[in-house]
Amino acid sequence: MLYNLLTPLAKDFLVFNLFNYITFRTGGAIMTALVICFIIAPPMIRWLKKLQKQGQPIREDGPQTHFSKAGTPTMGGLMILISATISTFLWADLSNPFVWLALMVMVGYGLIGFTDDFLKLTKRNVKGLSGRWKIMGQTVIGLAATLGIMLALPHNVNMHIAIPFMKDFFIYIGWFFPVWSLLVIIGASNAVNLTDGLDGLAIVPVAIAAACFGLICYIVGRVDYAAYLHLSHIPRTGELAILCGALIGGSMGFLWYNAPPAMIFMGDTGSLAMGGVLGAIAVMVTHEIVLAIIGGLFVLETVSVIVQVLSFKLTGKRVFAMAPIHHHFEKKGWSEPTIVIRFWIIAVILALIGLSTLKLR
Repeated sequence: MLYNLLTPLAKDFLVFNLFNYITFRTGGAIMTALVICFIIAPPMIRWLKKLQKQGQPIREDGPQTHFSKAGTPTMGGLMILISATISTFLWADLSNPFVWLALMVMVGYGLIGFTDDFLKLTKRNVKGLSGRWKIMGQTVIGLAATLGIMLALPHNVNMHIAIPFMKDFFIYIGWFFPVWSLLVIIGASNAVNLTDGLDGLAIVPVAIAAACFGLICYIVGRVDYAAYLHLSHIPRTGELAILCGALIGGSMGFLWYNAPPAMIFMGDTGSLAMGGVLGAIAVMVTHEIVLAIIGGLFVLETVSVIVQVLSFKLTGKRVFAMAPIHHHFEKKGWSEPTIVIRFWIIAVILALIGLSTLKLR
């Protein structure tokens, strides 16, 4: 909004020329989302506590330490969604189709997560929205976003998959692209959801991934940087860096209240939205495989669940003490802060490996 209102005045007032710079507006988006989150968090936590009373239901088969968290409110993802959405509206170019498509996924998946959290609270169990309805909602929103992305992407990268570590190497997948895009968006959404099981565990890797993709969007959106790094230039994707900045600010604001011991949980409201929007952004800049590297922690958590389920169904035996894998380490006696900090370290390492793919080609 500020970009659209103030850049036309740059000819008369030189200070408004700052709004032509994506880097300046990204910094503004980070700080705006952070401040909004700090402002709305205390009253929202009080409201959610009053509304929910007993807090998020705790799994009976989960680690015993989790029963001490009974009464902690959930749906904290609303704080991130509100702060990131307002910040993006303020600082982004609202004529940019990529921004609107990413916001559609984030808000749409947030609504699905909100419904799931609401049903968990009203039913007082951990099941919430049925898997069938959840996947159906994610598919409808993801497909709508995918069609928009296909219309917005330039011809030279549309319906292509970029291969990391290789210069200007793309695989044309044709009309399999919508299926691929859905797998990335829905997969990323559910992977973040599975990771969100300990205080602060998911939100920091989300912020790290958002920072990485903010940089990738900025580079891909600039023809000079993209050419230097042998990346395909995708016009107007640089504006997504502002949304990524808003996600960083909102995530850091939320972490203040989600750090152990958490005052509030993110819930599916936040986890589905954060994962979904990261997946959508990765599709828009054709860095889906890089997302799997940067978000390798989310992949690890998802694979641990798949392996656990398949092993139990095929052999009747469990590979892990409990899945997702962070619960396995809890069962092995690791303290929650130890697991969280070590997983953060893994997320940083994977992010550095993912960013190295931009140059190592």
